[in-house]
Amino acid sequence: MVIAAIVLWNTVYSEKAVDYLKQQGMDIPEEYLQHLSPLGWEHINLTGDYVWNLKQATSFDKLRPLRVKENKYR
Repeated sequence: MVIAAIVLWNTVYSEKAVDYLKQQGMDIPEEYLQHLSPLGWEHINLTGDYVWNLKQATSFDKLRPLRVKENKYR
């Protein structure tokens, strides 16, 4: 279940990142997207205590914003 949650999280944010790059004018051919993998999880900390608020409703419209780095080569 943890792996499924990580894949979902990575898929949602990968889509947001691709959409952002396209809005910035970057040409990303659709055939390139099939080579992205949502399986990486080195950016996720799996140690510690986790408290889940099951009464708190959320949606994919209320995700935290992307961290955008300025491209110094533009």
